[in-house]
Amino acid sequence: MPGIDIGIGKSGRAAFGFDAIGIVPSRRTRDPADISLAWEIDAYRFDLPVVAAPADAVSSPATTMALGALGGLGVLNAEGLWTRYEEPEPFLEELATLEDEEATKRLRQLYAEPVDPELIARRIAEIRDSGVVAAAALRPQKVRSLSGAVLDAGVDLLVIHGTAVSAEHQSRRSEPLNLKQFIGDLDVPVVVGGCASFSTALHLMRTGAAGVIVGVGPGGGDTTRSVLGVGVPMATAIADAAGARMRYLDESGGRYVHVIAHGGIRTGGDVAKAIACGADAVMLDTPLAATIEAPGRGSFWSMDVLYDDLPRGLRVRQPVEASLRDVLVGPAPVNDGTRNLFGCLRAAMATTGYATLKEFQKAEVMVTNDYLV
Repeated sequence: MPGIDIGIGKSGRAAFGFDAIGIVPSRRTRDPADISLAWEIDAYRFDLPVVAAPADAVSSPATTMALGALGGLGVLNAEGLWTRYEEPEPFLEELATLEDEEATKRLRQLYAEPVDPELIARRIAEIRDSGVVAAAALRPQKVRSLSGAVLDAGVDLLVIHGTAVSAEHQSRRSEPLNLKQFIGDLDVPVVVGGCASFSTALHLMRTGAAGVIVGVGPGGGDTTRSVLGVGVPMATAIADAAGARMRYLDESGGRYVHVIAHGGIRTGGDVAKAIACGADAVMLDTPLAATIEAPGRGSFWSMDVLYDDLPRGLRVRQPVEASLRDVLVGPAPVNDGTRNLFGCLRAAMATTGYATLKEFQKAEVMVTNDYLV
């Protein structure tokens, strides 16, 4: 679509969220039993294209193992409460009883405790010993100080996750992290993000990352768009990253980088649209935070809630009514698409005639008239 004139001195592209698009059926349908939802990243294969957000309200060692047993990928926050406290459960119970303003203050107090490298090693060992893939996440600003402890613990997959991650960070105050050099020196696959544009996704792929996380500002508990004005609607962000993947696949001689969509994904329809726009998997936060097993007990918050000079996060609370299994693979007692998310994806693929995720990425989508300029 050509650029849209915002005014005489500025133009911009049209961008679309999930609500603006629909997936077009093809000339065939398929038996849902014949549909494969499997995907692989590096040497690891998963039966469900789902990654848990590396947030303390979502991912404990126990929920990471439970998600792995269901076929997904859990990601432990390596600088979270489980690596700061021997027994974080009492604090999580306390947080669940507090009003939002009090909870924010208490969160800042709890995260003031330093990360314990010994606890990092113990948590990752616990996950690995269960037989699932052990993945742990760090924010870019903590990679230098904590990546050694994470890697020494034997993590299978490292996630570098922030609100907006770039391959080239410039600073006159400190030496910036060179992602390409850092990733090139590692023996484990790395997933990096978020990003929301073709150029940033392409630069992150050129660092040697095995996957990029797409989404800036649309996740649960995130106020980046209202505070900073930064963010891109998810359908367009994913499609741009998928375009970058095609460019990089060609220039690298066939190296495939996975696109993981994070943000604004609440229903099975959102999951299906994310894959149809080009994602290989989705990263979930608030849908998993609302499960019975979630450590946040229905609450969700991001690490951005800790910034007292310019806070960009808030705690989101929601009813706890379903198990992790119910949310991911059913059964679904409601008809709004919030349960059995991957049963919804399987049915969408069967209805539109695609047998694998990579085939479904090529599905035709249309923009509804209400969203056309």
